[in-house]
Amino acid sequence: MRAPVDAGQTRPLAWRLEQLDRLGSLLREHEAEVLEALAADLGKPPLEATFELVAVRQELALTRRKLKAWMAPRVIGVDASLRPGQAWVQAEPLGCVLIIGPWNYPFQLCLQPLVSVLAAGNTAVLKPSEHAPRTAELLARCIPAAFPADVVQVVTGDGTVAAALLEERFDHIFFTGGGRVGRLVMAAAARHLTPVTLELGGKSPAIVLADADIATTARRLAWGKGLNAGQTCIAPDHLLVQPAVRQALVNAIAAEWTRFYGADPLTSDDLGAIVNDAQFQRLESLLAGARERGQVLAGGRCDPEHRRIEPTLVAVASSDDPLMQEELFGPILPVLEVSDLEAALAEVRSRPKPLALYLFSSNRPAQDRTLATTSSGGVCFNDVVLQVGCTGLPFGGVGESGMGNYHGQAGFLTFSHQRAVLRRPFWLDLPFRYPPYAGKLALVKRLLG
Repeated sequence: MRAPVDAGQTRPLAWRLEQLDRLGSLLREHEAEVLEALAADLGKPPLEATFELVAVRQELALTRRKLKAWMAPRVIGVDASLRPGQAWVQAEPLGCVLIIGPWNYPFQLCLQPLVSVLAAGNTAVLKPSEHAPRTAELLARCIPAAFPADVVQVVTGDGTVAAALLEERFDHIFFTGGGRVGRLVMAAAARHLTPVTLELGGKSPAIVLADADIATTARRLAWGKGLNAGQTCIAPDHLLVQPAVRQALVNAIAAEWTRFYGADPLTSDDLGAIVNDAQFQRLESLLAGARERGQVLAGGRCDPEHRRIEPTLVAVASSDDPLMQEELFGPILPVLEVSDLEAALAEVRSRPKPLALYLFSSNRPAQDRTLATTSSGGVCFNDVVLQVGCTGLPFGGVGESGMGNYHGQAGFLTFSHQRAVLRRPFWLDLPFRYPPYAGKLALVKRLLG
């Protein structure tokens, strides 16, 4: 799969656009099957499943529109001592890229990075998650029909298959998942000095100040936590709320969930399922502990047969609570009181850097203070999740939440090598740089500083 890159076949704009067209055709031809697979794997309602298709289509549209400009050499000014000469930077393919996809958005997060990989002139091996088997089977069936085997391949299987793939020498590895496996990916890549992009996660906090519009804030938080049954890496993981608005916010979020999913969310067609029994049991155990401690504020019921959990608000007294120890990745939303913005920011800084940070406040100095005193993969003010839908914004983590980014031009650059080039003519060859050096030092100092 590295051969077409080495032969220069993937360099032309026409080749890259052809691959993007193949991917666009795949999306059109298999849309109904994608929706069916996501419903089978995660219980996704058709609208939420469509979001995965839309994300890939938007990436394709932006990339097709901008690709020629992204590929153009970037001219660099030449220092006086190197004239006459020309210098530029040109983006070149890396080679063969391994994409290891997650189970929560199993279609989108395999194919969205593939857009950037192909746009940068690379070939790719996709390893979809075995925890979303219907989607993995669909990709394994439709990718070979759309692409030549030396351009894109799909390899399915469990963690042992992924480990075997990581023994191979790729030119870049793109991984989306959790920190534990991310460390294994990085360790394996180190053996070949292969660069990696790690899209991880973490406990993304949402700060709600007293001046927030509570009705709108509650509606947006309720949607962000209910989306994909909370199994979204940038979903609000917990709330840091000022006491003056805590009860009103809790009441409003609970009311929005009832409006979204009805009086019995466990039977709603609009609420997704937990991906597998292991994840369900993990969340159910956390909820059982919260119930025993009398912390449940709203929701809290579970349906083991269908792996469904009612969206739930839980009161948390401190950051030592069991619900505050790891990323929840489910429809459980802890609520922790903070006295003011500074206390909330101190809580954020006390934890590993999150993938997303949310602040609900119309106060511009509060927003500026949040940006100035915290670090996170991304920030969104007065909404949740939608930052990932801004195609021109880079998406990625920092610290424990990941490294590297993609989307738009950031993705093109991630999968390209920025090659520096200098070209000089033969006709001017000043002798001062050549030995013998006697008597030339003063001249060199005057010319070069």
